[in-house]
Amino acid sequence: MLTIGQCATLACLLEATAPKVGNVHRGADFDDLTFQDFLVSAVAIGPAMECALTAGVGRAVLDAITATRRLVATNTNLGMALLFAPLAAVPSAMPLTTVSVHTVLEALTPVDCRLVYEAIRLAQPGGLGKVSEMDIADSPPQSLLAAMRVAAERDLIAKEYAQDFSLVLNDLLPALSAGIEAAWSLTDTIIHTHLSLLAKHPDSLVLRKCGPDIAKRVSAMAGRALETGAPGEETYYQALADFDFWLRSDGNRRNPGTTADLIATALFAGLRDGRLQPPWR
Repeated sequence: MLTIGQCATLACLLEATAPKVGNVHRGADFDDLTFQDFLVSAVAIGPAMECALTAGVGRAVLDAITATRRLVATNTNLGMALLFAPLAAVPSAMPLTTVSVHTVLEALTPVDCRLVYEAIRLAQPGGLGKVSEMDIADSPPQSLLAAMRVAAERDLIAKEYAQDFSLVLNDLLPALSAGIEAAWSLTDTIIHTHLSLLAKHPDSLVLRKCGPDIAKRVSAMAGRALETGAPGEETYYQALADFDFWLRSDGNRRNPGTTADLIATALFAGLRDGRLQPPWR
């Protein structure tokens, strides 16, 4: 039986190792961000998530980012910390459902919001820009959940808070389970689930860095890649390679990082509840 902290670390490792389109993985680095950075970050995030139930969501997020920034020079895991922490704060005897997560989210305090705002500023994520309401540069509001609801239309992580993590728990986790049941490798399952997510939901990081037209184009290209076949078919793998090449052709600005964070969170949920079991070759 894995601890919560071990589930968090393993989820990060599995997500980073799988060669998802446009992302850093064991065969592809960025100029300012490497696979090793993600491995180190995976170790850094574990202890903070282990303490989320007792310390609270905000403290878990801030401790995860603080530990990461001591070891890594750039933002590797803010999205994962924001997404993992509410799930890690659900009592271990309870399964992860939208109901159990809703209970955690409704109990968030102004202190949680202040600590999360502090964590976001420390992580310095790219492409945030300026918004008119509850901007990260302003004083933290009283309610983190209210802030997430305001941002939900432009950010997939915020949308998960607003919708009790329904995408992770009711869509992505079942998709991972279905891939394993179809006898796909976990690597193929992760890549295919990420591609399906990207086809349905424009990536928030791509949207912030490249604008809505490119974000929609990325989703459309993901959909076309899915139409070429399935894991095990050469046409599918060739489409993945072509799509991956295009995503990397603009200095990695088209990096679909938010959808990758959501995949890591689904892996965490599956490991935490025992729905993803070894061996994973």
